[in-house]
Amino acid sequence: MEIRVNPPYNSLTRYGIFFAFLLICIVLAFSTPRFFTVSNLMIIGTQVSINALLAFGVTFVIITGGIDLSLGSMVAVTGVVAAMFAHPDTYPLAVPILAGLGAGLVLGGFNGLVITKSKVPPFIVTLGTMTIGRGLALILSKGRPISNLSDSFNFIGGGNILGIPFPIIILVLAFAVCAVILNKTILGRYMYAVGGNEPAARASGIHVTKVKMWVYTICGLLSALGGILLTSRITTGQPNAGAGFELDAIAAAIIGGTSTSGGTGTMTGTLIGALLIGVISNSLDLLNVTSYYQQVVMGVIIIGAVVLDSAGKKGRE
Repeated sequence: MEIRVNPPYNSLTRYGIFFAFLLICIVLAFSTPRFFTVSNLMIIGTQVSINALLAFGVTFVIITGGIDLSLGSMVAVTGVVAAMFAHPDTYPLAVPILAGLGAGLVLGGFNGLVITKSKVPPFIVTLGTMTIGRGLALILSKGRPISNLSDSFNFIGGGNILGIPFPIIILVLAFAVCAVILNKTILGRYMYAVGGNEPAARASGIHVTKVKMWVYTICGLLSALGGILLTSRITTGQPNAGAGFELDAIAAAIIGGTSTSGGTGTMTGTLIGALLIGVISNSLDLLNVTSYYQQVVMGVIIIGAVVLDSAGKKGRE
């Protein structure tokens, strides 16, 4: 049996978020002269990098019809694990990086295993692992920040190459890899098939359990990369780090056009969604708008994105 995956977007949905982003940038350029300075654009890119990494991971998950609420907790526990091995003159740089990424792989794989074997909804499973992850971060750190990290480790989140912040370089590389996985591999096609029609995917011979295991494991790996970046950037392993990050990541994916019902989404759209959140937050800071109003603005944007997604789905039907 052959599965035909419908094109992820119609023309309006495909380009609407890009034109909205472009329009907002133009308006902000006239509203505040500081917005389009090189230094400010670098700040935006650095600030967006962590949220974008998490958003890439959760995009895979949402495309398959799932959700992951444990992203913020995974950022905390993987950052703590990396910080435990990042003291000067203790281990080479590869050790804390591999330890943090390994923790992310284990946590992501655990999510996938429980979801696929227990048949419990992903919302419930990841809500539980969100609490577990936060508890593990507190246990490993004994409730205290882990500081005195090596300069080489702190370079990951705070250094630059040829004037370009290293987090932006990591973001670009991660985006390229994720885009290739989603658009150019069999796994990517299977993700769309599973999210679009899981029973049909099973009937066609797709191993749905393996696809979901891969998706949640990749999501855990990207969350760990975000945790390492954050820990390096703030130069401490904070057990309370990452609180609320999962909401920003999910918002970026949804704003970028990833359908909450599964089967639709692109990495380009998610990247633009993350940039849009970062640009709005940065511009409101430049305009001296308090954080309370910023939360209201972001909430309105998220609701608007979901409404547009629902309208677009009805139009396609």
